[in-house]
Amino acid sequence: MIPPKPPSRRGKGSVWRFIRDFRGDILSAQSDRLYRAWMAEFRGPFIHSFTCNDPQLVDLVLRRRPMDFPKSPRMAAGLQPLLGNSSFISNGATWLHQRRIIDIAFAGGRLREAFPAMWDASEAAVARLAPLADGTETDIEPQTGHVAADVIFRSLFSIPIEDQVASQVFDAFREHQAAQPMVNLGGLLTLPRWARLHGRNVRTSARRIRGLIQSLIRERAERIAAGTAPADLATKIMTTPDPVTQKRFTDKEMVDEVATFFLAGHETSASALAWALYLLAEYPEWQDRVADEAERALTPDFACVKQLEISRAVFRETLRLYPPVAMTVRECRHATSLRDRKAPAGAQVVLSPWHLHRHQRLWDNPDGFDPGRWQTENGKICQRDAYIPFSAGARACPGAGFAMIEGPLILSALVRAYRLDPPAEPPVPVMRLTLRGKNGIRLRLTPR
Repeated sequence: MIPPKPPSRRGKGSVWRFIRDFRGDILSAQSDRLYRAWMAEFRGPFIHSFTCNDPQLVDLVLRRRPMDFPKSPRMAAGLQPLLGNSSFISNGATWLHQRRIIDIAFAGGRLREAFPAMWDASEAAVARLAPLADGTETDIEPQTGHVAADVIFRSLFSIPIEDQVASQVFDAFREHQAAQPMVNLGGLLTLPRWARLHGRNVRTSARRIRGLIQSLIRERAERIAAGTAPADLATKIMTTPDPVTQKRFTDKEMVDEVATFFLAGHETSASALAWALYLLAEYPEWQDRVADEAERALTPDFACVKQLEISRAVFRETLRLYPPVAMTVRECRHATSLRDRKAPAGAQVVLSPWHLHRHQRLWDNPDGFDPGRWQTENGKICQRDAYIPFSAGARACPGAGFAMIEGPLILSALVRAYRLDPPAEPPVPVMRLTLRGKNGIRLRLTPR
């Protein structure tokens, strides 16, 4: 059995064919040649873009010359109502200032300190699933979204998802997803910036989320001033000065970053967990191995993290097959050369983990589910050169280490408690804010 992926258009791509075929799913609108090509060039009335799958080009953009390929303002436009000018979409001096603070906040034992929050969230998730474990099909995506949001709130503000404000943020975020179900790369790659407008529901839900986050930040600021604030991630970020400028985040900057942590940490983890549970349902031999390992090794002690080797391999393979951020866009700051083709200043550079992670000229068995591949020579080479679920280089996700503990831990806890069986119809991947099932990801759960 090959894990499902959306169908691709056959033949050579063009912007006009892309516009014609685009129906709210950018992945199936792509040419199937991208699974073999090192690079594809597209020209349109408002855009000149290059999709880069050559590992040397990916390395150039992400690691060797990241400041020459800033985040595309076209891509950022779709996220600005919610994220403002956060580190996820900012560039230049602003981004450097933000990352200096964030990198300090995530350094130095932060993962060990966050582990109890992850453990408590995983235990709560096991309890929440009990009423659903009756053998009938259920959409697992809302459940993985719930536990991922729980981890974020416990880690950031030391409050569970059941807290009144946390629950309101979670509900408002679901409204925001419904109002703006995807970062529409089709539009971002073919329309001028002035033509992209946000609907009223998008702006309204974004304002509500930001207002709720603002209330959490004001309360935390008062506790910091009183000396009663918990030593969690929010306190660390709010009290950390930029080592260069000595400036701390303003309230607005802090709202931008918390919204980003919620988007990046909640959405991506929820996506990856849902696909991992689906894959284990389809591959019962790996499911049993994860369950046996969890029975032996899973404890409320940070030391258990190293023992979850099978679960970690499964989660890593899930991120290869179903990278939560399936495509991202950078912009050429200056005219440059990409594989001997001239890319003018302002040209868009599309990096596609979806295609890179399944590239037929790089990976052995590129479409197959094989958590054991990471111990092979090919797997080790590709993990180094062609695996970017958290991006890479200076702009790599600062929460990558966090995610690689959270994901296997929650996966192990759920599989230890419940047996997973596949649905009657497999899910179809589509790119929304993150990679999701077109009609959800349905599973059948029963107690072990």
